[in-house]
Parts: sequence; C-alpha cells; structure tokens
Amino acid sequence: MVNVTAYTNRQDNVQSLHSHHQREETVRFSWHRMIKRFSFQPLKPLKNWLETLDVDNVKFARTLCQIIPAQCPFERDVTVFGKVLFHIPPLCKLNPFYEQLVMLRFKSLCYLADECGEDISAYC
Repeated sequence: MVNVTAYTNRQDNVQSLHSHHQREETVRFSWHRMIKRFSFQPLKPLKNWLETLDVDNVKFARTLCQIIPAQCPFERDVTVFGKVLFHIPPLCKLNPFYEQLVMLRFKSLCYLADECGEDISAYC
C-alpha cells in the first residue's frame, strides 16, 4: 500500500525548494540589475563613440588597418637555447577598448574590400 501522506509531503518539499530557488534567482537577478544601473562607467562615452564611428574614407580606412594590429603584439614565447621557458599570454584583452578597436579594424577592412575593391591581404 502506498503512503499518500509521505508522497504529498515529499512533493511539497520539492515545490518549496523550487520556489525558494526561484526567489533566490530573482533576488540575485534584481541585485545585478541594480548594480548595472548604478555602476560608474567613465569610459562608456568613448566606447560608444568608437562603436558609432563610420569608415567612409579610403585614407582613413588604410590608416586604421595599419595602426590597429591584426593580432596581439605582446603574446610570445620566451625561449633560451631553443627551449621555451614561459609563455606571455595576449595582454590586449586587458585594454578596455579592445572590442571597439577590433570592430573598427574589421569595419575598415570591409570598407576597403567591399566598397573600394582593394586587396586587403597586405593588412592581414
């Protein structure tokens, strides 16, 4: 014979745990939203400006492709007598404008290739 009371109590416990977890997620979500709302972001205007910058000049696009490197120049292996002592990881991601600069370089390459019909292999 099945004990209906024990089964019902177990279901109630599972539901109460689920609702507790849901409340905890809601509190955590609203806490993160509040932090984002009141967070101090002094670089945000400059990031927005870089994101909205249009590339519509050939000379400007070429200059951007030459100035912004295709890969991180700081990443390297330190070797002595042919043995790798240690690896220096790419430090470019520490740059707060990394994403915006990569996107600007991509816009420049696309402009040169699509609009101007140039061969962009020299910039890669």
